[in-house]
Amino acid sequence: MIHQYKLGGYNVVLDVCSGSVHVVDEVAYDIIGLFEHSAREEILKQMGEKYPQIDHQDLEECYDQVVSLKEAGKLFAPDTFRSMAGKLKEKTAGVVKALCLHVAHTCNLNCAYCFASQGKYHGDRAVMSFEVGKRALDFLIENSGTRRNLEVDFFGGEPLMNFKVVQDLVAYARSIEKERGKNFRFTLTTNGVLVDEDVIEWANRECHNVVLSLDGRKEIHDRYRVDYAGNGSWEKIVPKFQNFVEAREGKGYYMRGTFTHANPDFLKDIQTMLDLGFNELSMEPVVCAPGDPSELTEEDLQVVMGQYEELAELMLQKDKEGKPFTFYHYMIDLTGGPCIYKRISGCGSGTEYMAVTPWGDLYPCHQFVGDEKFRLGDIWEGVTNTAIQSEFAACNVYAHEECKDCWARLYCSGGCAANAYHATGSVTGVYEKGCRLFRKRMECAIMVAIARALGE
Repeated sequence: MIHQYKLGGYNVVLDVCSGSVHVVDEVAYDIIGLFEHSAREEILKQMGEKYPQIDHQDLEECYDQVVSLKEAGKLFAPDTFRSMAGKLKEKTAGVVKALCLHVAHTCNLNCAYCFASQGKYHGDRAVMSFEVGKRALDFLIENSGTRRNLEVDFFGGEPLMNFKVVQDLVAYARSIEKERGKNFRFTLTTNGVLVDEDVIEWANRECHNVVLSLDGRKEIHDRYRVDYAGNGSWEKIVPKFQNFVEAREGKGYYMRGTFTHANPDFLKDIQTMLDLGFNELSMEPVVCAPGDPSELTEEDLQVVMGQYEELAELMLQKDKEGKPFTFYHYMIDLTGGPCIYKRISGCGSGTEYMAVTPWGDLYPCHQFVGDEKFRLGDIWEGVTNTAIQSEFAACNVYAHEECKDCWARLYCSGGCAANAYHATGSVTGVYEKGCRLFRKRMECAIMVAIARALGE
């Protein structure tokens, strides 16, 4: 299977199953498009009529080069991965490598688009005790098998509302990791309201990564990210984030924003972040219930598609200016990864990765927390809802019927199970809006990678 598109002045041909990316001229682009559907002489006849200025021998040579690429497995490669999908996950069955610790089911902001119901996850406000968090870390170690590197995300609500417990949990993990043969990598996600010098100093010492929530322009950010008195938070958090990033020397962080119906022109928000001195950026499309005021409309999606293309152009322009920046969704390695396991199996929610509530309950990921039918068990007894875990274990790119003919399937790995469930009622469904946006992002990401590889 191949995917062809034109973007940024390049004619791009992606061979889906080999992962090969080709930049070709117009003639080769057209020949490849006809190759599987027409005979050699018919293709050469059509090319001769369309490109009369090109010598017939050159057309034949171009056609033969396409044949050679096919024979080398770099064009029209067969899909040999389907039979691997279940087997690859079986190899890591029962091994947990990451936990999302919900240390605070409460928040000091009242964001209207919050999927977590302002941090309460449709339940009671609560914070995690040290004892529960300690047991969660022990559970992770006990179920991590031979894995050395383990990941823990401090999440909420707002985790800094329970900062002392967060600090104590990291101290506990550090005290036992060597004797247990493990290495913990911690991430903190924060809205910034409670960030101070102590938080910055601690996070820069202990956290592999920090995720800082900022929606870009002040008027956009303050539209949704308000406190319980209705006051915007932009003025309060931006200087703190600037201090935070400067202290981290511009590494190991992401500015994480959300764009909604209010700002499908999110490139303006990206530019605001750049102007503020932030270079590690992520802007996510809102995922919400149909009819929600923040929902992206069909017209919005068309705007967003154009914004993704303009963002790619901006990234290349900034490269030339010596001011490169990272956009999370455009991070792509065309030569070394990810491995085929991740390409097929996805994020590992419910199997390798789980969320832990303040009470110690286990869920497949943070987006399922509060939905009782997805409760997997708890950190004391382990996974007891094996039926639900089996459903997630079977959730790979080939479990999605709609994915079988999609060129992007080995880049998205079937997409987000939570988004699929909330859109269709099934973790093996597809979130159609999300798929469309993902495909556009991949086209742009590949184009940026091509331009950088060619030094253009």
